[in-house]
Amino acid sequence: MTLHFKEATVFYTAEGDGDTLVLLHGFLEHSGMWQPFISSLSKTHRVVCIDLPGHGKTDCFGYVHTMEFMAEVVYAVLKELHVFKAHFIGHSMGGYVALAFAEKWPELVSGLCLMNSTAEEDSIERKQNRDRAIEAVKTNHELFIRMAIANLFWPKNRTLYAAQIKETITEALKTPLQGIIAALEGMKARPDRQHVLKVAKFKTLIIAGEKDPVLFYKSLLRQAELNNCAIVSFPDGHMSYIENSQAFLKTAMHFIEKI
Repeated sequence: MTLHFKEATVFYTAEGDGDTLVLLHGFLEHSGMWQPFISSLSKTHRVVCIDLPGHGKTDCFGYVHTMEFMAEVVYAVLKELHVFKAHFIGHSMGGYVALAFAEKWPELVSGLCLMNSTAEEDSIERKQNRDRAIEAVKTNHELFIRMAIANLFWPKNRTLYAAQIKETITEALKTPLQGIIAALEGMKARPDRQHVLKVAKFKTLIIAGEKDPVLFYKSLLRQAELNNCAIVSFPDGHMSYIENSQAFLKTAMHFIEKI
């Protein structure tokens, strides 16, 4: 399905009935990443998957896609679907967007799960790396994507999941240059949102990879402890929905069940 928003097109899907679960993909991904899990999750919930700006079938809106703007896009989709309460699971960048959404519309959130994501802002070093990434994208779009995707997996898993990595790269190569740069700029500019977890009146959960090459595992443990957030650890890297797919599905189903 599509939504016309600010003179551009937003793509999303909605499957199943029941309480709403919103699934938000990460950087260089799109809503199709959730496909292996929808049949199970949609048995009890209405599962909404959204292509975030500049990714998948959703248009680019400008040269910077802030997390706040992406959250506005999510809000517009939920308004179109008449959704007044939802659980959110966001992978990596999708987690940043979910946090921005929860900060602005906490009354619409039943639960917030950050998968391979963080509520902390980028460090100075990380912001510098974002700038280097932007230059690398401008220099060689394809090489940047191939390296970026492979580097998200625990090195020992790169052979085991070679087919999935190849497929992920193939899909990522469809991401327009403008969409990549706009997302990098938006992630670089995002503020620290640990307070969203700390004051939350809804369920919060962090799914962390012990061998995540992008995020510091010990930092996520500390973040969960300081902000009264539940945490589930998986033994592999940043791509838990591939590297630990069955464990992720089990965790997700437990997270959205009614208490």
